[in-house]
Amino acid sequence: MSLAPLPQFDRPLLTDAGLETDMIFNRGIDLPHFASIILLRSAEGRQALEAYFCGFLDLARRMGSGLILESATWRASPDWAGPLGMSGAELDGLNRDAIDVLIRLRQAYGSTVAPMIVSGCIGPRGDGYDPGRIMSVEDAESYHAHQSKVLASAGADMLTGITMTNIPEAIGIARAARTLAVPVAISFTVEMDGRLPTGDSLGDAVTAVDEALSGYPAYYMINCAHPSHFAATLDDGAEWTSRIRGMRANASRCSHAELDAMTELDIGDMAELAALYRDIRHRHPGITVLGGCCGTDLRHITAIAEACLDS
Repeated sequence: MSLAPLPQFDRPLLTDAGLETDMIFNRGIDLPHFASIILLRSAEGRQALEAYFCGFLDLARRMGSGLILESATWRASPDWAGPLGMSGAELDGLNRDAIDVLIRLRQAYGSTVAPMIVSGCIGPRGDGYDPGRIMSVEDAESYHAHQSKVLASAGADMLTGITMTNIPEAIGIARAARTLAVPVAISFTVEMDGRLPTGDSLGDAVTAVDEALSGYPAYYMINCAHPSHFAATLDDGAEWTSRIRGMRANASRCSHAELDAMTELDIGDMAELAALYRDIRHRHPGITVLGGCCGTDLRHITAIAEACLDS
């Protein structure tokens, strides 16, 4: 199946940062179960979410860059309705609202930020650090097909599976996207050794998903790790590295276990983070999607943008 190429293949695009950690630690907003989708249940939450995205839109406008708007739906797949105290129908409605918010922001900013891509964010069924019980590919496809369809029908330009900890779940999401004929990116969580939490190498994960879907995913990303944890992995010269097009790194050099135990946010060294992004992009210019993950906020992405887009 051939899809129209995404603009991030032709130029660098910014994306956002660690939405959930920003809301909780920087803005003092409680997010039960780390679920930013609940922001859409109140006027105050919607205002906070729009203000968050407007910061990145303003940055992209200043830098003359495009932007990928990633929906606040990372923890909004069917299993989370019960823990969040809502029905499946309400959760579906909030998924649609999350896309609508981004579409309206795109309309408001118009041609001042171009291109703007609205991406439907799909998180893991379980935890973003711990693979837990690993589903079969078939179960993963069946589970994620529901949210994928809701996001695509709401008008998302693409889907992105973020913080994927294992290969079968990544394949399942990509298969669900292929059934809908929607472009999909897969972003893998890696540990301090550059491997997935399952122990699989990043190269094996990318290759396995590509082989299972005849290369259907548009590209792959790395998330939830400091660049120092995965930079060497990208430098092995293997063919699969050309499929990595995005980085959403953590601010901190700490391990996932250390981050889970923290009661205060580790914002890391922003200048160092930006310099590492610049160095990785210099060696791998095909990496065009630049954003952040846990512990990062607009300040980090600003530093990254200034280091990578002005150089």
